[in-house]
Amino acid sequence: MQKNRNVVWILAGICICSLFLFLGESYFHTKGEPREAVVALAMLEKGNWILPVNNGVDIAYKPPLFHWCIAVCSAVIGTVTEYTSRMPSAIALMAMVMVGYAFFAKRRGREVAFVMALLTLTNFEVHRAGTNCRVDMLLSALMVIALYQLYKWGEKRLRGIPWIAILCLSGAFLTKGPVGMVLPCLVMAVFLWIRGMNFWRIFFSFFGVALASCVLPFAWYVAAYRQGGEEFLQLVLEENVLRFLGKMSYESHENPAYYNVVTVLAGYVPYTLLVLISLFALKYRKVQAKPREWWGRLKAYIRTMDDTRLFSLLSIVIIFVFYCIPKSKRSVYLLPIYPFIAYFLAEYILYLVRVRPVVMKIFGSIMASVSILLLLVFFSLRMGWVPDTIFSGRHAEENRAFMHALETVPLDVVSWFLIGAMLVAVKCFISSLRKKDVRMIHYDVFFIVFTIFLSLDGLFQPPVLNVKSQKPIAESIARIVPQGTVYSYQLNEVKGNPLRQFIVNFYLGDRVVPFYAVSPVQGYMVAEEVEIAVFKEEHPDYRVEEIPIGDYRLRLYQFKKNTE
Repeated sequence: MQKNRNVVWILAGICICSLFLFLGESYFHTKGEPREAVVALAMLEKGNWILPVNNGVDIAYKPPLFHWCIAVCSAVIGTVTEYTSRMPSAIALMAMVMVGYAFFAKRRGREVAFVMALLTLTNFEVHRAGTNCRVDMLLSALMVIALYQLYKWGEKRLRGIPWIAILCLSGAFLTKGPVGMVLPCLVMAVFLWIRGMNFWRIFFSFFGVALASCVLPFAWYVAAYRQGGEEFLQLVLEENVLRFLGKMSYESHENPAYYNVVTVLAGYVPYTLLVLISLFALKYRKVQAKPREWWGRLKAYIRTMDDTRLFSLLSIVIIFVFYCIPKSKRSVYLLPIYPFIAYFLAEYILYLVRVRPVVMKIFGSIMASVSILLLLVFFSLRMGWVPDTIFSGRHAEENRAFMHALETVPLDVVSWFLIGAMLVAVKCFISSLRKKDVRMIHYDVFFIVFTIFLSLDGLFQPPVLNVKSQKPIAESIARIVPQGTVYSYQLNEVKGNPLRQFIVNFYLGDRVVPFYAVSPVQGYMVAEEVEIAVFKEEHPDYRVEEIPIGDYRLRLYQFKKNTE
């Protein structure tokens, strides 16, 4: 028991170091993060926690639980920042990892559970989602924890009321709509049906759970409808029904079915490489069964499969297939299957350590080489050994800016600690290669991967990503227009695509309003040069003058309507 407590504390410490140390180092540089953060900002500033309006004209595209979490975290310091807006995702991932460890430790052993937790925490897709201000990590954590709780309810033969599962399902519903409630119930219902439970008992039991899970979301939907009316209903229809049917009023992440396969393989980097290497080290038996016999063998295998393994397999298959149906596909939609893939991968890694340790040695050597290569490239840039002429083509200027950002990043105590951690991890792995007993070699490999992710978050990525951010533009505009509305003019706004100047709007404190929504007589406007040319053609009755704010693609203009 004491040993298990120690593992829990170690895992909690790894989660904290991996997720919370550098959450606020990178500025917002994509439209997705500030689009969510500004909703919480509007909640705090306007006091409307049901259906706040942001960007002057928009209501949130998703239910409010994620934005409530950001607002609560931000209320402690009085403002919404990059750190506080990403904190709910980090907390959600940590909760998913810790609960997942407890679930699998009880049913499949502590070592499998611990490796599963490390795999969940250190693959590219999950780590990225856990350090981003997007709804997907919170949704996935609530769905996965609900699945664990529903499984425990199934172990009790559906006796009692699964209150924790109902709360998680309600939370998932309030994060991204009914899909967060439907999928966990579907997975568990299919599992119990395969295991021979009466269909009608399953149906009515889960129907009751679904109804109970709708109570809290229903209260919010009613309150939101009273504020938003038909506009709100249309948004709900588009996000939850038309998106699934591929009939949205604008294109939204439309991709073919194979896209989901590619994104999972890419999302599980670097462990996808481990599996690929292992394929060349295994021994294969000649397939003698005829294709007709395969189906019978599959059914027999499923019938004899351990309950936890079958539950995990169904969680992967059902959720994956579901998200292959709609035209709208994104890699983050599949986040709920990652912990269950991690479970099977954990068993596979422990098998390789016992039977084919050479695979872990090769994979670890590659990861150690990547770690050393990162450091060599970094110090080569700082020494000025890489000339600007190495870059050419369309994005040459941007790439040069990235390089110069790494050249000038200050090396403080934290930076040297991260560099030292990478070197120590490599040294530990090299030492393990010399030992006869390699039963712990996978932990040395995890140490290398962990330090790579940590250094990317705290040292390498922030200066590069900050080059892409429009925060300096917003700061320049704020000095010229310290208060009041700043208008935006974008061609996609005119065409009806709901894109906005999300980054600039967030850093200006939600003061940016689309020009078309107000048609003001005078004021300040942000637009690109090509967009302002269109504006002048469509609005010849306005005088427009550029206000210098720096050499940026986005410009600031002062406009005034002619009164003559």
